[in-house]
Amino acid sequence: MKNFLLLLFLLLSSTLITNAQNSYDPELAKQLGADEYGMKKYVIAFLYRGDRIAEYSAEERAEFQKGHLANITRLATEGKLVLAGPFFGNEELRGLFFFNVESIEEAEKLTATDPSIQAGILRMDMKEWYGSAALPLLLELHAKIAKEAI
Repeated sequence: MKNFLLLLFLLLSSTLITNAQNSYDPELAKQLGADEYGMKKYVIAFLYRGDRIAEYSAEERAEFQKGHLANITRLATEGKLVLAGPFFGNEELRGLFFFNVESIEEAEKLTATDPSIQAGILRMDMKEWYGSAALPLLLELHAKIAKEAI
């Protein structure tokens, strides 16, 4: 029985590997900028609480938040931002942006368009990151499961 289960596992594993290898789409890989491993470089921005947050009233911060969300939507529509979201809690680290750009300098230029960054309510720290080139496809899938837009 043990040998049968091992043989079955090996057959299933080889089938899965063969299917994964046969499903390679060179056109999609090129479109997404994938390397031979299906990966590419992104820039991650870690959003932190800014130094000037106390200078603004709750109403002013709410307006900056609206502008912040509108900026996120614009960058996502342009294909420059492939993932963004806040952390739970009220700590210094507020959220993440995954920029679909080649350099930290380009991500910094995009970051400078955010009203909350401009006001000093948020600040960002950038790092280059190597991840799946398929990450931009997540937005299309997300649109299929979200009942309401943010």
